[in-house]
Amino acid sequence: MSGKQSPTEHSTRGAYVTGGEFTRDTNYIEDRIVADVEAVSALPTAEPSTIGQLGAGLTEGARAWPVEAGRYRLVAARACPWANRAIIVRRLLGLEDVISLGTPGPTHDVRSWTFDLDEGGRDPVLGTERLQENYFERFPDYPRGITVPAIVDVSSGGVVTNDYPQMTLDFSTQWRQFHREGAPDLLPADKAEEMFGVIKRVFTEVNNGVYRCGFAGDQTAYDEAYDRLWVAMDWLEERLSTRRYLMGESITEADVRLFTTLVRFDPVYHGHFKCNRNKLDQMPALWGYARDLFQTPGFGDTVDFDQIKRHYYVVHEDINPTGIVPAGPDLSGWLTEHGREALGGTPFGTGTAPGSVRPGEQVAPGANPLTA
Repeated sequence: MSGKQSPTEHSTRGAYVTGGEFTRDTNYIEDRIVADVEAVSALPTAEPSTIGQLGAGLTEGARAWPVEAGRYRLVAARACPWANRAIIVRRLLGLEDVISLGTPGPTHDVRSWTFDLDEGGRDPVLGTERLQENYFERFPDYPRGITVPAIVDVSSGGVVTNDYPQMTLDFSTQWRQFHREGAPDLLPADKAEEMFGVIKRVFTEVNNGVYRCGFAGDQTAYDEAYDRLWVAMDWLEERLSTRRYLMGESITEADVRLFTTLVRFDPVYHGHFKCNRNKLDQMPALWGYARDLFQTPGFGDTVDFDQIKRHYYVVHEDINPTGIVPAGPDLSGWLTEHGREALGGTPFGTGTAPGSVRPGEQVAPGANPLTA
């Protein structure tokens, strides 16, 4: 027998579409990085949450790690919407100097994301070829998917957490001592209760709703998912017709979470995931809102459309077995005037915009209308 590995040995076939309704595995490594380990550890045990929570203690079995500049590395593929929002929040808050960034390439097999964009195919800080190695460093028998974003303890090489909904909330609250001057308040206390209701609906019906459409295993599951998605999209269209941002006059965590789905909608979700009642650019309020955010520092400058398309169309063999990546759509519209200023407000409230993207963290030339 030849020692050459079969090209289909680690295929993703059957990894995404398994029949009936798509159900996301929301069991993550729920360790947290916090400013006061003893105080958080002493709080009552919290229930797991699909959207994260504020002011809560650790979930059962979770560990608290100390906030420490330079200790951790955020591994976040630009192709992934969940990872993209961690990149955005890190940039908005100015945490680049205290949490380094590793960016795997857009394609992977069933094993894990790989650092194929880096010289020699290894992350320059962690030294690993696959993110899977960092999961196994801490959990040798880790049984779940190797997901991004993940935060890795650089000295040990082991993953600390991949609990992405809690991760960005902790960036805002636990890492406050390292925020840049002028960092926006993404979690305004006076809007928290309403905001988490909005975040919950956005997650269940839109962020995850597009996946329920794309990974549906039969017609009934798809039809139900499609109907739920568009009820929510119409609700968002109405809400954003009278306010500049989801919670009013400035950007919050809720906007970050919606944006990463909207920016992928026409390039991948409309066709690839069959979310095709209409395109985003046919919904005036949502399209204006998405362009407003895209043109705001910290949002569009984190987006790599080339990587987004390659990830979805190449990795999801279940629904695109040819692996052909479409040439379109035309992305120039993202830079057209949006007119959202007429609704009032300012993106960063009393804060300021982040500075230029750090050297080495820029989106590749041509992968984004901002870098064309």
